[in-house]
Amino acid sequence: MTDLFERPPVQHEQPTRASRSGGRDRRAAKKRAQRRRRRTLIVVVALLLVGGAGYYLVSNASSLLGFENPFAASDYEGQGVDPVDVTIEPGSTGAVIGQTLVDAGVVKSVKAFTDAYKANPEASKIQPGNFTMLTEMKASAAVALLLSKESKNEMKLTIPEGFTKAQVIDRAVSVTGKPVEEFEAAMADPAAVGLPAEAGGNFEGWFFPSTYLLEPDDTPATIVANMVAATVSNLDALGVAPADRQTVITKASLVEREAKADADRPKMARAIENRLERDMTLDIDAAVAFGLGKPGTEITLADKANTDNLYNLYRHRGLPPGPIASPGKASVEAILNPEPGDWLFWVAVNLDTGETKFSSTMAEHQRYVNELRAWQAENP
Repeated sequence: MTDLFERPPVQHEQPTRASRSGGRDRRAAKKRAQRRRRRTLIVVVALLLVGGAGYYLVSNASSLLGFENPFAASDYEGQGVDPVDVTIEPGSTGAVIGQTLVDAGVVKSVKAFTDAYKANPEASKIQPGNFTMLTEMKASAAVALLLSKESKNEMKLTIPEGFTKAQVIDRAVSVTGKPVEEFEAAMADPAAVGLPAEAGGNFEGWFFPSTYLLEPDDTPATIVANMVAATVSNLDALGVAPADRQTVITKASLVEREAKADADRPKMARAIENRLERDMTLDIDAAVAFGLGKPGTEITLADKANTDNLYNLYRHRGLPPGPIASPGKASVEAILNPEPGDWLFWVAVNLDTGETKFSSTMAEHQRYVNELRAWQAENP
């Protein structure tokens, strides 16, 4: 069988005109009162400063005194200029985030940011990670941007259905930039990363195909553990008993590597069960190829005759020693709910489209094999 793969400003009313002299007198009196008030408040502020208790008054007195507050937080006025990437580390406080943004030229001062942080009731929801911000942002705008999904640069690790353990680790190394040795060290202690005992220490098939969002503090051990946990969670959700997990994953991995269309998976699952019930060899090229570490399209007659390859399902009856890849949910569901039928064989008759035909007799199967040969002759 073939191996296919996101306060309006106060509006001041304009005064009504009175007589010119009356207006001038009132304005002059008002200015004198403001000057007296300012002098009085300056003295009060000075006394409070000497006593060490004037910070709060000074920080709130600019509207009363009419001068610029020297203690006010320095802040930019705009919404930002140029993009810049920043990393918020796990456990960062508002002050630490503020310093990170100051260092990156995003906000003008830590004080401006922490004030904006405290003023935003959602600020505590800022998550660690990598973000694209803008330089010279108003602090309140920076807080808002950190809270938006659009600014976060998420590191994604995508594991496709049918990947082998080696392919999964290669992909994880490529995406994270972490040494392969750290992943190997994580897998050296299966129990520490949650691999169930029924896997027998073999991670093959136990890395659930999905897209994982990685955090800055994720270690290789964390990544491995998350992928294993996802497999366990999905098996549990489908009602697979712990004692049956390894067998289900092994069967599903065969379907995963052989099937191209979802509609074919339940039929393949049935054909596998039918052959096992009849004590027939499974004759699955994908398993042979896995055991030899080569593509299924390169399997030779000699490979199929090699009894040393324990994954050679032409020579060894029953299931292979373990899974040959990480099956997706559809393949697992197919094993749990195979389509009723008497099929024993299948063959892909068009290697471009993956069209697969199923049969219950050798004669019928041979006709489909001949159909494949004809297609191959026409598509060298």
